[in-house]
Amino acid sequence: MTIYGLSLDPVGRQPIVLLRTVDGARVLPIWIGHAEAQAILLPLQGKETPRPMTHDLLARVLGDLGATVERVEVVDLRDNTYFARICLRAADGPTELDARPSDALALALRCNASIYVADEVLARGSVEAEEQASGVDAVAEDAVAEFRRFLEDVRPDDFRS
Repeated sequence: MTIYGLSLDPVGRQPIVLLRTVDGARVLPIWIGHAEAQAILLPLQGKETPRPMTHDLLARVLGDLGATVERVEVVDLRDNTYFARICLRAADGPTELDARPSDALALALRCNASIYVADEVLARGSVEAEEQASGVDAVAEDAVAEFRRFLEDVRPDDFRS
């Protein structure tokens, strides 16, 4: 899978990360939080922050400890909630960590790790990809531009209930 882009739910204004199959035939939308969307968007844009974000710190800690992120996997979909795991290789062998998909994806981007989705999850949660005349890249760029505009206008008060 590849990260196809980010979008916003038009009703709830909730960010959605879009995963796309390598063949481009299916897209898996996963609703995520605003902070997690920013953590995914920054490396997609090739930007770095002046101070490390949590996912940057985790990638650095893993590297300093000699562990590598081999892949991340979206492994389950229960009650409209996706579940993921981070598959690591350390000196003492492989290990898997339970994770939210958004955190796993943000870490995968920083570690150049592969992204996988279980066939059952893909069958239940994905939709057929729509090709537009302008091409896939233009659609992803539009979604990123829309999310960027949202981030520029968002205020802390917007998150208060």
